[in-house]
Amino acid sequence: MAGAYDDRDGQIWMDGKMVPWRDANVHVLTHAMHYASSVFEGERAYNGTIFKSREHSERLKKSAEMIDFDIPYTVDEIEAAKEATLKQSGLSDAYVRAVAWRGAGKDMGVASARNPVRLAIAAWEWGAYYGDAKTRGAKLDISKWKRPSPETIPSHAKAAGLYMICTMSKHAAEAKGCSDAMMFDYRGYVAEATGANVFFVKDGEVHTPTPDCFLNGITRQTVIGMLRDRQIKVVERHIDPGEMEDFQQCWLTGTAAEVTPVGQIGDYNFEVGTLTRDIADGYEKLVRD
Repeated sequence: MAGAYDDRDGQIWMDGKMVPWRDANVHVLTHAMHYASSVFEGERAYNGTIFKSREHSERLKKSAEMIDFDIPYTVDEIEAAKEATLKQSGLSDAYVRAVAWRGAGKDMGVASARNPVRLAIAAWEWGAYYGDAKTRGAKLDISKWKRPSPETIPSHAKAAGLYMICTMSKHAAEAKGCSDAMMFDYRGYVAEATGANVFFVKDGEVHTPTPDCFLNGITRQTVIGMLRDRQIKVVERHIDPGEMEDFQQCWLTGTAAEVTPVGQIGDYNFEVGTLTRDIADGYEKLVRD
């Protein structure tokens, strides 16, 4: 599948039925377009099976609750809809996007309790998120934007509005020839990339930021389990930016990113080492088992 995302063949599951891809549209006065009342999940299918599918569906429901709306489908119904969408796509390896939002209705202001909540699911082919960085290591800029305090936003929701500063950060990074940007948090600690969690290696131990003001990714949790199964010590803690000078290896994790080595963050350089390769290869094997 190629071309603009609004001009493709295929079908998208929308509010309980399959609709032609080009007809999967919303009204310009949809509440989510104006007030960011939207949550989503990015998932990957391997060999015809969506990895950690139910965990993603459960998180979608929880994210909606965190931004004050209820998705009118059960987890089981969302699971069935995703399976139907994947089957309809004819793809065995695919990216699956579920998105729920407050639609157009009787309210068109900040408050929107009377507007219907809608759900759509699409699937398409999508290769490596960072291209050849999976072999040579990604180059990251350091963003000027910081992940906000959880007192200001529902930081553990996978909500569309929380990605505004991520989009700006990634655009700025790409303009500098980088793959992505590393973001610090409101206290100045290392947080995450624009859409992926980060891990560092020092003297055989793995260090990763505590997800107390950003998403504790499903891939992040999976990789921590893999490391502990290998008897490798994992330290979850606040990490000062200056500590990156002493870390030897680094990688990113996320559904889209999978496990991607990092070669550079700002002025800090890392080797694409044995442990990074082992975890990347192990993750690839895990998702395809």
